[in-house]
Amino acid sequence: MKKLIYSLFFVLIIHLTSNIENCSAQWMQTNGPGGGTVNSLAYNGSNIFAGTPYGVFISTNNGTTWILTALNNYVQSLAVSGNNIFAGTSPNGVFLSTNNGTNWAQTSLNNKSISSLATSGNYIFAGAYLGSIYDSGVYCSTNNGTNWTHTSLNNRFISCLAANGNNIFAGTNDSGIYYSSNNGTNWTHTSSIVQGSFSLAINGNNIFVGTQNGVYVSTNNGTNWTQTSLNNRFVHSLFVSGNNIFAGTDSVLLSGGVFLSTNNGTNWTQIGLNNKNVRSLVVNGTNVFAGTDYYGIYLSTNNGNDWTQTTFCSGFHVTSLAANGNNIFAGLNGSIYLTTNNGTNWTQTSLTNKLVNCITTSGNYIFAGTGGYPNFTGLYISTNNGMYWTQTALNIQSVLALAVNGNNIFAGAGGFSSPLGVYLSTNNGTNWIQTALNNQYILSLAINGNNIFAGTASYGIFISTNNGLNWIQTGLNNLTVSSLAVSGNNIFAGTSGSGVYLSTNNGTNWTQTTLNNQSISSFAISGNNIFAGSIDSGVYFSTNYGTSWVQKNQGFNNVNPSINSLLISNNYIFGAVYNFFVWKCPLSDFMETKQISEVVPVTYSLEQNYPNPFNPTTNIKYEIPKNSFVKLIVFDALGREIETLVNEKQSAGIYEATFDASNYPSGVYFYRLTTDGFSETKKMILLK
Repeated sequence: MKKLIYSLFFVLIIHLTSNIENCSAQWMQTNGPGGGTVNSLAYNGSNIFAGTPYGVFISTNNGTTWILTALNNYVQSLAVSGNNIFAGTSPNGVFLSTNNGTNWAQTSLNNKSISSLATSGNYIFAGAYLGSIYDSGVYCSTNNGTNWTHTSLNNRFISCLAANGNNIFAGTNDSGIYYSSNNGTNWTHTSSIVQGSFSLAINGNNIFVGTQNGVYVSTNNGTNWTQTSLNNRFVHSLFVSGNNIFAGTDSVLLSGGVFLSTNNGTNWTQIGLNNKNVRSLVVNGTNVFAGTDYYGIYLSTNNGNDWTQTTFCSGFHVTSLAANGNNIFAGLNGSIYLTTNNGTNWTQTSLTNKLVNCITTSGNYIFAGTGGYPNFTGLYISTNNGMYWTQTALNIQSVLALAVNGNNIFAGAGGFSSPLGVYLSTNNGTNWIQTALNNQYILSLAINGNNIFAGTASYGIFISTNNGLNWIQTGLNNLTVSSLAVSGNNIFAGTSGSGVYLSTNNGTNWTQTTLNNQSISSFAISGNNIFAGSIDSGVYFSTNYGTSWVQKNQGFNNVNPSINSLLISNNYIFGAVYNFFVWKCPLSDFMETKQISEVVPVTYSLEQNYPNPFNPTTNIKYEIPKNSFVKLIVFDALGREIETLVNEKQSAGIYEATFDASNYPSGVYFYRLTTDGFSETKKMILLK
């Protein structure tokens, strides 16, 4: 009986712990500008899938929102068979998902570049290209990818496939169309008049092929081909829906866009997107989705009469973030975008065709550091939230870092040739002087009172106490320092490959924190809470000035995203994710402390944590009857302070904090609430 009770007890603990974990901080992608390259589209019920250079995305609401699935390979092709979703990648072969992209398994066809996929009953066909000519051709599986057979069409680079019953058609770039009437056992080379095939579609007895010179049709399984009236376009994609044949074309020839034929290709009408390269098409009922180069996915709900760009967003490389009141700016490789509603909508500012390396604000002034090959353009300024930008006199090769101290604007320069170093303006960028630090590649800047810190490539950190008149190399002198941040007397340095360093005496001495094996691109600070963005492992969070760190990546598409920049604004933390625009998370979620009731309690109280024992998270509930400064601290069994959960003024109410002990061993711990004449300590048990 005791064993049964203990078993039920631990099942309950696991269940509660799981629920707590699910309620932890969750990142969500903001509604960035639509864009990105979409190689392929497919649908399964109400789910729309998009194959891109960054993986497979899914939308469950007709393109209103898109989420990257667990597959983040370069995806060329997609196919659906029942509940099975197949993705052809380059160069890692074919992947299979049986749960709409939640999980993916690599099939045994695992080392090929797959350009195209087609399904017919239990048969799955994969067209391979690149690599050895003997590895290319058409592969077939009859057991959902567990095993694959290289068919007799084994010496051609395959660009497209289509299947209808036992009939399989394979298009090549250089030798026309091949046809099999027995599921790929034997192949016949059809008329060689069709060259440069890029897409195939079947409508009854009609076989359509999109080529570099328009659309051809065959009514006798490829024995003869007739060029349709769509005869002077590069046709990337074809899709058949009832009597409608849709063709997606390339804007290299003429204007591109989508064409429609309702009479098997006799006549074609251009129906929109006439300045886009349309790489992929899929139709689901009256909804037509078009995947483009660079501009993402468009949707028409009336067979192409009108088109709307969806919020699909990938390939946007955001380098920097900055805030000015309710305005948040995102610097990209090519432009600056602005949101005034925390990412619900973004608009492009007038600064375009520039590589934006960094952004900072000072009063009504917005500064943008640009540069990099081939546009060596320096620093720009806007006084009207990005409506207009003016190039300042600092028109050097590349501005990589900015910092503001009163009327002083500091700019860090880097590039493949001089000039380098730190520049100073005392009149909002009208004039600039090069400081004494004039021979270093500057990656980061930070200010603490009268102290100016400059992080360099390979030579660590320099400090100036007189606005750049003189500089001294600090004790951190042999690392690449790509990010800097200040919190009180604490100076944090993010390095390339060596993690985070901390100095409490203005750089005289530095200590490597426990986050010691990452490349740190950025910091964000809120009170005692330090956020660090890493290049390879997402976001880390510390509540004790770097003594310990917790990884916080829940909600990100990629388990370990690459973070370029972090920003705290309007009670959110924003993260610029490499190639996936801007994400956000409520700051209150990150702090793991929430006001759960505004009912004013009668007295102070600290409740027992739950669950207890716990693994690895537990909740701590407390009540304060009046506005008070509250500290909630966790200690280990030796009395050492290991976590500060709360250290701020809070209004009267009932609160709940979450302690995450992922980085701590099993044992006894204590937590103490201290506020306005009240202090209480309780014990809790971590059981891993």
